[in-house]
Amino acid sequence: MRKRWGELTTNELYSFLKLRTDVFLVEQRVDDEELDNRDLEPTTEHWFCADDTGTSAYLRVLENAEPEYRDARLIIGRVVVRADRRGEGLARRLLSAVIEARGAEPMLLHAQTQVEAVYARHEFEPFGEVYREAGIPHISMYRAGTVRSS
Repeated sequence: MRKRWGELTTNELYSFLKLRTDVFLVEQRVDDEELDNRDLEPTTEHWFCADDTGTSAYLRVLENAEPEYRDARLIIGRVVVRADRRGEGLARRLLSAVIEARGAEPMLLHAQTQVEAVYARHEFEPFGEVYREAGIPHISMYRAGTVRSS
């Protein structure tokens, strides 16, 4: 499912914020600010899967006014899967949906190195050196836009 800020219900918002804080703050002990105001931007897209327990997987797509790297103005981030649903391919499913919808546009993401292969399967290529973000090793990855035939 894809929604922008104004389309989210309070239950959807609570559910994906709970998932993000459970994984990033509690499980991974990330000490960076989780609520950075980017969720509120009118161009931010919230992509998520839900089940009877709530949000099972989530990612967001930010749109920057200026490219952060090469020509990539779209930034995929906050990719997260609930612990009891890991290994089912939910993150891959969300990435595939984003690429289906927005794949003509170049994209960037900052991947935790442990899941770099997930993004590589979607034609994201690493660039630069490994760095620590929120205490976790990351690598920046770029995906060129694809030309769609008409």
